[in-house]
Amino acid sequence: MNRPQNRILPRVTGIASVWTWIKWSLVAAMLVAVAIIARLVMVEIETSRLQARYLSELTRDVGFAVEAGASDHVRFPASGPYDERLGYAMIPAFQQRLLARGFVVSKQARDSERMLALADRGLFLPYDEKDQAGLMLFDSTGAPLFASAFPQRVYRDFDAIPRVVVDSLLFIEDRYLLDPSQPNRNPAIDWGRFARAIADQGLHVVNRHQARPGGSTLATQIEKFRHSPDGRTASPPEKLRQIASASVLAYLNGPQTMLARRTIVVRYLNSVPLAARPHIGEITGIGDGLAAWYGRDFNELNRLLAAPTTAENVDQQGVAFREVLSLMIAQRAPSYFLNGGYPALQRLTDSYLRLLAAGGVIAPTLRDAALAAHIERAPPPQPARVQSFISRKAITSARASLLAALGIDDVYQLDQFDLEATSTLDNGVQQAVAERLAKASTREGAQAAGLYGYEMLAPKDDPSHLTYSFTLYERRNGANVLRVQTDSVNEPFDINRGGRINLGSTAKLRTIVTYLQIVSDLHARYGALSKAELARVKLDPMDGLSLWALDYLSRTQDRSLQAMLDAAVERKYSASPDVFYTGGGAQVFSNFEKSDNHRILTLHQAFAHSVNLVFVRLMRDIVHYEMIQTSGPSSSWLDDPEQRRHYLQQFVDGESKVYVKRFYTRYAGKPADDALALMLKDVRKSPPKIATVLRSVAPNESLAWFDAQMRAQLKGTPAATLSDDDLAALYAKYAIDRFNLNDRGYIASVHPLALWTLNYLRAHPDASLGDVEQASRDARFYTYTWLYKTRYHGTQDRRIRRMVELRAYAAISKSWRALGYPFAEVTPSYAAAIGASGDQPDALAKLIGLIANGGDKAPTETITRLDFAKGTPYETRFVRAAAQPQPTLSPEIVGVVHQLLRDVVLTGTGRRLAGGMTLPSGKTLEVYGKTGTGDQRFNVYARGARLIESRKVNRSGTFVFVLGDRFFGVLTATAHEPYAARYDFTSAMAVQLLKSMAPALAPLIERPAAVGPQAEVAAPAAGSAAPS
Repeated sequence: MNRPQNRILPRVTGIASVWTWIKWSLVAAMLVAVAIIARLVMVEIETSRLQARYLSELTRDVGFAVEAGASDHVRFPASGPYDERLGYAMIPAFQQRLLARGFVVSKQARDSERMLALADRGLFLPYDEKDQAGLMLFDSTGAPLFASAFPQRVYRDFDAIPRVVVDSLLFIEDRYLLDPSQPNRNPAIDWGRFARAIADQGLHVVNRHQARPGGSTLATQIEKFRHSPDGRTASPPEKLRQIASASVLAYLNGPQTMLARRTIVVRYLNSVPLAARPHIGEITGIGDGLAAWYGRDFNELNRLLAAPTTAENVDQQGVAFREVLSLMIAQRAPSYFLNGGYPALQRLTDSYLRLLAAGGVIAPTLRDAALAAHIERAPPPQPARVQSFISRKAITSARASLLAALGIDDVYQLDQFDLEATSTLDNGVQQAVAERLAKASTREGAQAAGLYGYEMLAPKDDPSHLTYSFTLYERRNGANVLRVQTDSVNEPFDINRGGRINLGSTAKLRTIVTYLQIVSDLHARYGALSKAELARVKLDPMDGLSLWALDYLSRTQDRSLQAMLDAAVERKYSASPDVFYTGGGAQVFSNFEKSDNHRILTLHQAFAHSVNLVFVRLMRDIVHYEMIQTSGPSSSWLDDPEQRRHYLQQFVDGESKVYVKRFYTRYAGKPADDALALMLKDVRKSPPKIATVLRSVAPNESLAWFDAQMRAQLKGTPAATLSDDDLAALYAKYAIDRFNLNDRGYIASVHPLALWTLNYLRAHPDASLGDVEQASRDARFYTYTWLYKTRYHGTQDRRIRRMVELRAYAAISKSWRALGYPFAEVTPSYAAAIGASGDQPDALAKLIGLIANGGDKAPTETITRLDFAKGTPYETRFVRAAAQPQPTLSPEIVGVVHQLLRDVVLTGTGRRLAGGMTLPSGKTLEVYGKTGTGDQRFNVYARGARLIESRKVNRSGTFVFVLGDRFFGVLTATAHEPYAARYDFTSAMAVQLLKSMAPALAPLIERPAAVGPQAEVAAPAAGSAAPS
């Protein structure tokens, strides 16, 4: 019979049994909890609902505002390719530099407290980043001057991307990114890939051969490309920073992220790094990558891939798709895949084409067409050719000013900055002036400008070999504002600021100012002394200026500074040619007009008519004055034995180093025997001379080597028949220890220091010039032992005077630099007064601007505003602070120089503008200034300063001017070798050319003294922008 089975119920008996029941109950509860948590985690992984709620709430108060003045609520990025390329990381350094150069922060971003908190926790700032940026320049009227865009070709929005490109990218990198069933999805993390990446990292600890594929999504890759140091994930914490930053950014506009995810696709394609190529530089984004690596038109490719596939276009689509796909794959190791690893890239592309077709992403027909396509990299691009540097002079000038202001030297780097800058240049007038200068280089243009005539171009002259440069400043609000700076040279070289040009008698302006400063010092020193006190002053006989000052003050009734300065420019000098011992030797100077040669002229007259010899003699007086001021009375350095020895040692040290440098330059870096052969080439083929050179330069070489060298050098000469015994005798006789260095130089007819230098380089082939100079000290001083002998007292005096004279020129250089002279030193010759020291047109213009400004040195403005990072949490605007001119010249000096410059135009060499400049409106502006004709020659003199050769190297005509009460500048016409010898024009041509430019300058001159606001210029269109 069927009986029910007995159920034995558990019986709980005893304390142990109770605890067992409790333990298993807790385990069961924990398992249930784990299951619930796991389910919640799975739901969160699938929906991102909690992340969306938390992160969207976190980012609610994330933002920034731009307010006036400098901000202490802003966090600039420390590094990252994107932040460095756009200049964001460098804004703090730029701020310090610009503040020190007269700028102030006009407005700057204020980040919200929540944004600051995120930054302080190490996250990258969340904001709508720019896919494309670059330098934009505006002129002073607000007109666009220059625009660059990096990258040049970008997708404007998601809809601009062909669907097949989007689908392929997601299949390769992030398949669920655009899943519409997950509206709150966090695009920063793919949990499956992330878990696998962690597992692989753990296995790698045990097995170092275990691969470690990354767990990156497109969102985190963008953070890596743009903001991680060097664009790399260097550590697990850096990966977490990328994930956290991308997560915060995804929820910046709320819990639903589809719009952010579509933006990620656009941003990734526009920012993926694709290595670099010569003449292009760094390549960023698919658009620029297609152009750089395959020569593909970006817009055409997108049109082709967006079109339906047909039998007619499938082959073209196959090629285009293969190119895009290969770049998507190449981003994993772009420098490898797009260079030496290109074949591997093509094999990998084939694999992905099959996978894409198998996954239903592309049709089999497109797969087959792409597999059949053969794509080659485009040939390396050639340097971009600029059609005309002349038309770009304003751009070149403005960018050069920006480079100087920011303290960088790379134009490529500058052009990629997210920066808008306003230049002081007036591009419309600049182009009009450039056109006038270019026309002046044609016969028709020169005739129209009136450049043919007396002291200008002769009827036969061809002006096509002339170059012109022009600079114009405006005095405005206490500053010198650059309005025009151009030249007619179709090269990037800037004549106005580059090089060192002989600008002729414009140097008389610097000289006369220096002279008047000395007279002012003499007035301050002696002006208050009584006649009796003046009579007791003891002066050096060679100090002509101090002697004149004492004589003048002893006789005059009006001891005011103004009266003394007026009298100083009426001092008379001879204009006669003579031999002058200056610049280390005897030199002869001449006047332009021979009729001036035997005249006695005042400085006032000589300045107006540009008479050279008067100013040569004035410079001699200035040099003698500074010799006394810097070195004391001549008796102290000519009669005191210790002082004499001190100056002689200075001379020997300086001159001997000149020789050593010359020989080092000639022989260093050459193989030992080649250097020796180079020396022997200039030695007469005499056995004693050759033997002395060989034994001095290579004293340790064997007799056999010596024998071979001697026979080679003496081949074809009567001494070629010398026997072995004869050569052995020479080897012994001219050994290095048989004669001192000076004697060996005398025997060989070779400078002793040349023998020493070549000997040292043979033993120390890698020695630097500094090493050679230091090692040669004893030899250098020994070479000059003859100079210390008493019978050479006169020679010693000349050397001592030369050293004291150099100290005087150092003082003159300091004085000139204080007035804006652009070089460290003037040429130590009286000829510096007539242009031999060279100058730069721009620096000369600033000097006359100093005069026009009443002696107050005003700061120069070339850039008035810089806007960094507009529309970002780093936005900063710098503007020029109110200028503070520095008093430099006394009003009394300025008044005298002012009158001298007026007389140059009214009665002297600038008289073609004596009636002023008349504008097309009929308005006439007063003009004053200084002319200068530069005639730079290569002269060779025989003993006694007799000229035996003269070759024209450069010829220039310059007019530095003040125009009206606001404008000043300089105009220069130049001819270089070999054409310089064909012309005899003077500065009169520069004066006439300026006169003819009135119509081109009128729009600027007649404009009210204010700068227009910066224009609002649209950013370059994405996908179509190209650098200017």
